[in-house]
Parts: sequence; structure tokens; C-alpha cells
Amino acid sequence: MSTQIPTIVLGGSGYVAGEFLRLIAGHPGLTLGGVVSTSQAGEQVGKTFPHLAPTYPDTQFVSLEAVIERLGSAPRWLLLSAAPHGASAGLIDKLLTAAADAGVELVVVDASADFRFADAAAYEAVYGHAHETPARLKEFTCAVPEQLAEITTPHAAHPGCFATTMLLPIVPLAALGLADEFFVSAVTGSTGAGRTPRDTTHHPLRQSNLFAYQALKHRHDPEVRALIKAATGRDVRLSFVPHSGPFARGIHATIFLHAKERTTGAQVNDALREYYRGSTFVRVEDEPPKMKDIAATNYAALHATASGDTIVVCSVTDNLLKGAAGGSLQWANRLLGFPEATGLTAPAAGWL
Repeated sequence: MSTQIPTIVLGGSGYVAGEFLRLIAGHPGLTLGGVVSTSQAGEQVGKTFPHLAPTYPDTQFVSLEAVIERLGSAPRWLLLSAAPHGASAGLIDKLLTAAADAGVELVVVDASADFRFADAAAYEAVYGHAHETPARLKEFTCAVPEQLAEITTPHAAHPGCFATTMLLPIVPLAALGLADEFFVSAVTGSTGAGRTPRDTTHHPLRQSNLFAYQALKHRHDPEVRALIKAATGRDVRLSFVPHSGPFARGIHATIFLHAKERTTGAQVNDALREYYRGSTFVRVEDEPPKMKDIAATNYAALHATASGDTIVVCSVTDNLLKGAAGGSLQWANRLLGFPEATGLTAPAAGWL
């Protein structure tokens, strides 16, 4: 790829931004054009991400204004946002406006929650405040990449990590009409809570511990139901209980449903394989998957078991990759015209 597209990363000091930086370094069609962190502008990237210091030895975090000044230096840019929800939309709007003023193209993929709802009122109902840039909502499509054949908007948003892990099995099963109600118990690693320390992520509390939180009222519940409706046209009921696990990265979700018709686990697995036929990153396994099978990769693994009218599907993903930075890069590849798997197939280290 002779011309690399300069890429801006927002929310630059967080875990997802760190994964964006790592993926950009290994992508043949992208080059880092600026990593924005308001709190750390002028600091070395390698100080915040020591594992990336050899890759970015002289790179510093910059201000939003500094990135805007660079836009005229290239005709096409990519923006990957890992900024917090509630802040991401405003920053994206400023950069899109600046790019239009400079006469350059800016393609955006948002990993925050700000463009996951198509309706500003739905966003406000979940997050408790008005959407900062409601006019921009129509410019974004939110979906798991494997669940949308074509994207007609100029920009994309990626579902959250829990949401992605649930949507991967639920959307195909809902599309088949197997059930209208799904029960989910899912466990996530501590990186899912972000970089800022808090009681539930502090190591002495988290290690050797397991606990549920926001049972039946997590914000991903309405997001997932809305995305299922968008993908399948079906309204479903969802009962979701998230858990915090004593590990750093990965999600293991168990999805329960009562099928409308008796079926076998083999039939469900065959249906999942057919749905994801040709997909690089979704595997349907012969046995229940282990989280370490996919940790630090952009792959997801599914397996269904059935007894009578009860179906159980296990779904595992890496929350920082398939659930955030990696899934977002799939969207970026599609929007920019690269093969969807570009820069995402490097093998992970073992024994993480």
C-alpha cells in the first residue's frame, strides 16, 4: 500500500486507545497522524504505554487544536475515537467541521457509546443527558461488522464489548425466530472498566474475586435490544447480568433461551456456522470455548448446547479488541476500502 492514511486517535491515554495505537503500527495502510489526550498533551506516549515505547519512541500526545492544524497536510484522514461517552461526540463534531473547512475527507469510527443509538431521545433516556450533536447521528451506523453486509453512512460506531459478545450469538438466533427472550450472564476482565482506578478494579478487591453488578439494569441492555431490532426487525426481551472477573482482558458470556421448537445443539451450531460463513473473525467451535483461546486477538468463539427446548450458547471475545479497537478497525477497513481483516490477524502471545 503505497500511500498510508494518517490516523487520529482520540482519548489517547486509555486502554482502548493503546490498542488502537498498537494496531495502527501493524497496519500496512495506516500511519499515526496524532494521538489526542487533553490531560497528557506534550507527554511521551511511551511513558503511558511502556510496551509501545519501542514503536513510538518520540511520539507525544497532542491537543485537539494541534491535530486540527495538521488536517490540511493530507487529503484523507481516519479518526478512531476512544474518548469517553458524552465527550466523544463533541470532539468528533469539531474534527469533522474542521476537516470540511480544510477541504479534506475525514472518516470516523467511534468506539464510545455516543453514536450507538440512531435516536437522540433513546440516547438521552439511557445516559441521562442530551446528545451533544444530534444532527450527526444520521451520519453513523452502529452494528457488529459481521452482521451488516453494507454500510451506507460515511461513518461507523462499534457496539460495546459486552454488547458485541451478546450480539454475536443472539442476532442469528433471533433472525431465525428461535426465541423472543434471552437471558445472559457474562463475566468481563478489569480492563473493561477503563484505566482510572476505582474500588471494583483495584487489584486487592478484584483478584480471586467474582461479583455481579447492575443486574437487569445495565446500559448495554437497551443498546443490545435496539441493535437486535435493527439487524433482524424483531423486538426481543433481554435479561442481562454482568459480572466482574479476576482477570485483565476478555469476556465470557453464557446466553440462555427456550426455543419455540425442539432443536439440537448440532443444529444450532450449524445455523451459526451458516450465518457466519465467510467471516474471518467468528468461529463456531465443536466444544465450549475458553476465554484464553481468543484473548489478545480479534477473534470470537461460539458454541451451542441444547437439551429439550433449552439452548445455551457460550460466547467469548477479547473486550479490548473484538469488543472495541479491533472491531472498530474492521469498520475502518471497510470504510476505507481495505480488506476487512487487514492488520488484525497477527497471532496472539500464548499463556497470557
